[in-house]
Amino acid sequence: MNNSLIVVLIASGVTYGTPILFGALGELLAERSGVLNLGVEGMMLVGAAMGFWAEQRIHIGSGALSLILGLAVAAFSGTVMAAIHAFLVVSLRASQIVSGLALTIFAGGLGLSSYLGTDLNIAGVPATHTFHAFFPNTMQNWPIVGPIVFGQNPLVYFSWLCVIAVAYYLARTRPGLNVRAVGEAPGAADAMGISVAKYRYIHTLVGGAFAGIAGATFALAITPTWNSGDSLVQGAGWIAIALVIFSFWRAELCLVGAYLFGAAQALQPELQARNISLGPTDLWANSLPYAATVIVLAAVSWRGASRRLGAPAALGVAYVREDA
Repeated sequence: MNNSLIVVLIASGVTYGTPILFGALGELLAERSGVLNLGVEGMMLVGAAMGFWAEQRIHIGSGALSLILGLAVAAFSGTVMAAIHAFLVVSLRASQIVSGLALTIFAGGLGLSSYLGTDLNIAGVPATHTFHAFFPNTMQNWPIVGPIVFGQNPLVYFSWLCVIAVAYYLARTRPGLNVRAVGEAPGAADAMGISVAKYRYIHTLVGGAFAGIAGATFALAITPTWNSGDSLVQGAGWIAIALVIFSFWRAELCLVGAYLFGAAQALQPELQARNISLGPTDLWANSLPYAATVIVLAAVSWRGASRRLGAPAALGVAYVREDA
């Protein structure tokens, strides 16, 4: 029963969808403040490189501590990249689309992340420690729920906690309501004494940290190695950005959408393993990031469509206090 196609796809969808979920949660927080971050892909790549390097080169105590350190370094790396974006779009009021795309190009497979992987001598080296399922095999072998729920690595369960925390934060806390006000009507929020710049900075930086963790999830859990270029992340950053739109800017729907995308990525190799052919599924899977990019740019460019989808009214719009 546990080897059936449906169960395997659901379990794989949870695994492969976890880094997408981390990236989407970070993008959700940034967009709720009115900042569109198209640099998620680049932040994932840098986070993957630096997180893998930290786990390989810095040894502190047990393997668990090394993995936690790797996550922390990856989160910090993503935060640094996000700080550049925040400075450009919040302080200098540069185009959010241009800034995000520039960061992804700069940090992409032929840029900073590739340089870091080569200069730090981590390319092609297997991870010393990896995140893996820690529940007993007896629980992992339970029918249906075993591989889906108990056969996952700790980052999956951490992502569930993050979904709950983000959803609660945005809906039930005063800072969460403030950030939503900043994204919807920054002028009105400013008039109420809410610092628009501070909220946009903080949530863009937190979004970068999530992107860094997403990259480390690839390098330390899913594919425990560092591969130079974009082959490690495979467009997951673009899918995460599009997922925020598909989920109507809601954290709980990001979880469902991430697992659907994850299952779609796992479909082609699983069908190959079972000698099942449904046509050019590989081409379809490889085109997902590019289709997601087109959807994102179209949605944020067409204001009428974005408003109907539930986008924050000031998404992508620089706030100038004198114009309020």
